[in-house]
Amino acid sequence: MVDQKKIEQAVRLLLEGIGEDVDREGLADTPNRVARMYAELYRGMEEDAALHLSRTFAVDSNEIVVEKDITFYSTCEHHLMPFYGKAHIAYLPDGRVVGLSKLARTVEVYARRPQIQEQMTTQIAEAVMEHLKPQGVMVMVEAEHMCMTMRGVSKPGSRTVTMAARGCFRDNPQLQQYFFEMVRK
Repeated sequence: MVDQKKIEQAVRLLLEGIGEDVDREGLADTPNRVARMYAELYRGMEEDAALHLSRTFAVDSNEIVVEKDITFYSTCEHHLMPFYGKAHIAYLPDGRVVGLSKLARTVEVYARRPQIQEQMTTQIAEAVMEHLKPQGVMVMVEAEHMCMTMRGVSKPGSRTVTMAARGCFRDNPQLQQYFFEMVRK
């Protein structure tokens, strides 16, 4: 549960720490605004992917399902700066599928936490495997990190790509290739 009062206190201290007058007109309500924003940005802390992946539907065929270009926004746990991009998920059902919006909601559960991209990618793959019990899953996440573009090395436009493969996707280069072809279309 987000403690908005603690966040407000922390923001006031931060503003004072950088030399700002926290009582000036433009900043007077900033601690409260930031606290409300953090409650929204980090709502994934209180969510469980099982909620979204638990309602499945029987299917007669087990053809690959690909949901691509799922936009997400997250926060790097190292610098508390945003990273954002697209997630792509493929899975090979084993008799059951989930509503497509539930895959996007699963991405949101993990993106809406202080996080590193590598961990988020793995968490999405593991949640799909655990709750859908497919024959396999592959997840690719492409993101731009503000901690690399706005500070430090300052390289705007650079993207980090992470992947996780489970089940039949792990050792099957043909399935992996099919996934990459579908994502790039």
